[in-house]
Amino acid sequence: MTPKGEESAGASLDERITGALVGAAVGDALGGPVEGYSPDQILERHGGRVHGIVGPWNGDAWRTARPIAPYHKGDGHVTDDTLMTHALVRVYDRVRDHLDAYAIADHLVPDLMTNPRWIPELETEAIPLQRVFLAEKWLAARLHYGHVDPREAGTGNIVNCGAAMYMAPVGLVNAANPRAAYAEALDVAGAHQSSYGREAAGVLAAAVAAAAAPGATADSVVTACLSLAKDGTRTAIEAVCEVAAHHTDFESALTPLREAVTPYDTVGPDYRAPSLGARRPSRLHAIEELPVALGMLLVAGGDYRHAVLGSVNYGRDCDSIATMAGAIAGALGSAVPEEWSKRVAEASRLDLWEPPRTLAAVTREIFTRDTGLRRAHEESFARLGGAGCSA
Repeated sequence: MTPKGEESAGASLDERITGALVGAAVGDALGGPVEGYSPDQILERHGGRVHGIVGPWNGDAWRTARPIAPYHKGDGHVTDDTLMTHALVRVYDRVRDHLDAYAIADHLVPDLMTNPRWIPELETEAIPLQRVFLAEKWLAARLHYGHVDPREAGTGNIVNCGAAMYMAPVGLVNAANPRAAYAEALDVAGAHQSSYGREAAGVLAAAVAAAAAPGATADSVVTACLSLAKDGTRTAIEAVCEVAAHHTDFESALTPLREAVTPYDTVGPDYRAPSLGARRPSRLHAIEELPVALGMLLVAGGDYRHAVLGSVNYGRDCDSIATMAGAIAGALGSAVPEEWSKRVAEASRLDLWEPPRTLAAVTREIFTRDTGLRRAHEESFARLGGAGCSA
């Protein structure tokens, strides 16, 4: 089940990038139809745990039934997590370099506002901005209409997982370098989020970068995250992962992981009726999704299927939890079930393998440029009397 060190070491860069991006999309699609519900509600609705792609929560009445109409969540449809991830890949494809907050203003926002694309949940072509959540619409309001400094535009937005859910490409561009991924993601996410929402984006990117390293394991990914995470995000990850270490099956872990993250989560016990303190900036709190995704990764020992199904059956914001767990497990080299990926691609009418091909090419180009810049710096530093250049 677990991708052992030697198995992880054998996965190529292309395989890890493909695993992470396809894995994130599949996790997103599996979690979408049960998002917002509790494990007990999911159990009752489906007559057991979810073990694959399922239909809409409200069946054929999905077009009019509340609270999720008019979105066709289920049947293999991806949500805005994947739409935003693919949009960020397109930005990398255009810029062909590391990104910052200005790249979000100059490229991501126009892409969301002006380029119609197929939106699986709406079953029509529309501009992506019409589908994304309010926290993502904030990007257009602040950057396009408000002309706010991109580095500060995230301030004032509701603090949630909106930036973290699409940061996997940043981790992949910085594969095997979690510190660099963390720094780049914090800069990129500054245009979108603040406080622990921005911090989660940095740590998620670091997790994906750490997972892409040869020989990486679920444990080494968590260690890398804890070495970088700050404030409530760090303590939440530590608390959840300490509990997760005592479980090897997601069924027994569902309640303990929720109990472990509860002191740090601001949303409260009823996901659809957030508490008055929900989603406000704080150094003491964390988003729920990232710690739980890392916890499920540990419970699964890095296995993709187990980590994603645990995330899906956790409920609450489970499409984003499964997106994150799927990206990390895929980057570790754990195989995404083909029966899931093919069905999601067909149902969503998306080529899930084109964004990984694009990002792999861009990642190699960026690494080559980075290597040249680093060697020029080393040479200059050596001429100043510092250490000699690397081989």
